[in-house]
Parts: sequence; C-alpha cells; structure tokens
Amino acid sequence: MNDNRLHVLQMLAAGEVSPEEADRLIAALDKQPAAPAARPGEVTGGNPRYLRVFVEEQETDGGPPTKVNIRVPFQLLRAGVRLASLIPNGAKDQINEALRKNGVPIDVTQLKPEDLDELVVHLADLTIDVEEKDTKVRIFAE
Repeated sequence: MNDNRLHVLQMLAAGEVSPEEADRLIAALDKQPAAPAARPGEVTGGNPRYLRVFVEEQETDGGPPTKVNIRVPFQLLRAGVRLASLIPNGAKDQINEALRKNGVPIDVTQLKPEDLDELVVHLADLTIDVEEKDTKVRIFAE
C-alpha cells in the first residue's frame, strides 16, 4: 500500500474525513500515474531549500504566453515563524479571527519552528502538476 493511500485511511480512522471523501481521495489516487523520475531542480534526497511555483498560461488571442516562476526560500518561512513569536497576544487573536473568517484554519499562537521543519521535510515528497486547456501549474520543493 502506498503512503498516500495509507494517509487517507488514517485520516478516515481519525474522523478527519468522511467515508465519501476518503473514497473520492482514493479514487483520485488510483487515477494518478506512477511517480515520475526526479526532474531537473527537484530534490531527490535531503531537505529542500526552496518552494518552486511555475505557472504558464497560453494566450488565446495569439499574444505571448504569460509565465510566472517563483522560488521561495524555506528559510524565509522559518524566519516568519520566528517573527510570529514577537507578535503581541492581542494581535495574535485578531490575526486568528481574520484567518478563520477567510477559511484558513491556522492558529498563529501555536506556530513553532520545529513544526515548520517537519513540514519542510514532508514537502520534499510533494509535486503538484496541473494542466488545463491553456494553463500549466507546477509546484514542488527543490
């Protein structure tokens, strides 16, 4: 059993997803092709240093394509987590409320650098490729 399928089943057992959602997620996993070999710039082992986002949109009116290439250092994210500890508690409550209103379930009072380090380790395995009619999006850690 692959790790993604096991993770979905663990989420189901923990009550984080409904049986219908778990079925939909597993069906989506079954449709995914086998993991491709590492592409240039991707991390094949060790901790990644950057989060890379590529977006390419073909113009339908014959103009040049729009390309976006963003490389975010994970060190910047770590610094942001450390800076969060300097935010006064009253402001953290207001930030949490604003995040909840916008559908972001993050509690800034609970942010810890160790948690971010664990997230970065898991992001090394993440690759998201989305292709639609005129747009390609690719997100990965390198």
